[in-house]
Amino acid sequence: MRTVIQRVTSCTLHINGQEYSRMGYGLLLLLSIEESDTPEDMEWLCNKVTGLRVFDDSQGVMDLDIRDIDGDIMIVSQFTLHASTRKGNRPSYSKAARPDFAKPVYESFITTVESILGHSVATGVFGAHMEISLVNDGPVTLFLDSKNRE
Repeated sequence: MRTVIQRVTSCTLHINGQEYSRMGYGLLLLLSIEESDTPEDMEWLCNKVTGLRVFDDSQGVMDLDIRDIDGDIMIVSQFTLHASTRKGNRPSYSKAARPDFAKPVYESFITTVESILGHSVATGVFGAHMEISLVNDGPVTLFLDSKNRE
């Protein structure tokens, strides 16, 4: 599993021109799943994301996690994070999981994060064409890969 995480002050997701979900201060996660992902990969990534200390404490030091600030999370499926551009200029997505494997893993990821947080999260729609408007705060943008544990 791979994710790009952005600390945002706000985020809105539209599908077919209609607002589908919205969130305030917190984290936007763009999530990609590959065929070889295991429940251990998901557990590691869910715990890592919810435990990342990327929010400022009273001294202005990034020392608080999403639970400390009671922040929001939006999770959006994005298979293109597994793109390979090794050969030529057209990306290959062969490492990205097929939808029949990826969709239930994506849904399980959402449920696991909600369980850790104790409240629901905003989402996109798996496989839909989505437009995301966000205000990146900092900017703080991180890339995590469960296979590399970083």
